[in-house]
Amino acid sequence: MSRLLTLDDLDLGALRGARVLVRVDFNVPLADGKVGDDTRLREALPTIDELRRAGARVLLASHLGRPKGKAEPKYSLKPVAAAVAALLGAPVEFAAHCVGEAATSAAAALPEGGVCLLENLRFHAGEEKNEEAFAAALASLADAYVDDAFGAAHRAHASVVGVPQRVSRKAAGRLLVKEVEALSRLLRDPAKPFAAIIGGAKIEGKIDTIDNLLERIDELVLGGGMANTFLAAQGKKIGASLHEADKIPLAAQLLEKAKARGVAVLLPVDVVIADAIDKPDTASEVSVDDGVPDGKMALDVGSESRRRFAAPIAAAKTVFWNGPMGVFEKPPFDAGTRTVAAAVGASQAFTVIGGGETVAAAKQVGVEDRIGHVSTGGGASLEFLAGQTLPGVEALQADGA
Repeated sequence: MSRLLTLDDLDLGALRGARVLVRVDFNVPLADGKVGDDTRLREALPTIDELRRAGARVLLASHLGRPKGKAEPKYSLKPVAAAVAALLGAPVEFAAHCVGEAATSAAAALPEGGVCLLENLRFHAGEEKNEEAFAAALASLADAYVDDAFGAAHRAHASVVGVPQRVSRKAAGRLLVKEVEALSRLLRDPAKPFAAIIGGAKIEGKIDTIDNLLERIDELVLGGGMANTFLAAQGKKIGASLHEADKIPLAAQLLEKAKARGVAVLLPVDVVIADAIDKPDTASEVSVDDGVPDGKMALDVGSESRRRFAAPIAAAKTVFWNGPMGVFEKPPFDAGTRTVAAAVGASQAFTVIGGGETVAAAKQVGVEDRIGHVSTGGGASLEFLAGQTLPGVEALQADGA
């Protein structure tokens, strides 16, 4: 891959008074007009602070939710502006629109070192469609462009690829660079042994990632709902458990490929079952060899599986984890995920986790600060590790590729 342009490639001394459009990922949970989790806001602070100190007029642009191309008050970024201001310890203006007169006037009114958050990009259909007119309108606000939204880097949207095509002074922000460097370590000569833990509800969206990682990892731990599909591929009885019947042949192929490459695959040997997610009082453990009874659902990995899953994590020198081991938001189906989180947190390896539920689990167990790298982009990190080119990263290559 060509070299990624960074803030070091911009002449920060020449940015005083310049309008710098910064694509951030402020797609955060809102409740009662307040930000529920400010992790993504905090991660963006280093880039914002650096530009402020350089005297730039900083215009922050982000999406929030899925408003489908029209303004919806519940998806307004206005509450986020107040949260960013509190974290910065400095005023953050808010523009009622991300393009047009409101945005232009807001940019012009900013003092050197001032910050303004533009309204939700996805209030305009042109954002997700990467329409030329919308991309041009955004680009007209910018003397320079910085992308610090790794969580959106896999989307070929106007603010991600259309703007950098039109603005010559461009760079990746500190967060985006940190993400690319950390994930690249997993693909380029990772320290061995390398263990990957993949969970979550479905295989879909993780197939290419697993396939690409099989060339690099030594052990693959599979949990969550997706493990049921692999168990079914082994002929195990899974009862009413969540699985993807159409992906059973693919799961079998991946298991064969792992075997051919000498990758040890750890699937649950026992599972926690219940009549339903909302009936924890019916929970019990069964061996996967005995099978999940008809009408019962596997909702977490069992106690022996938890013990077996922790072992390769403790021995690894590189660890990647994406996806919970069960329905971790519903005790008692959280034990598997909590065990993995604790093991990753205790590991001496270079550890990387990604995905909203995975990060939430690490926070719940109190190990987030012990993780080598916490990725802010679940989907983007999976695509990156699948070996796919991310449009937002490609748009910021030094050779212009």
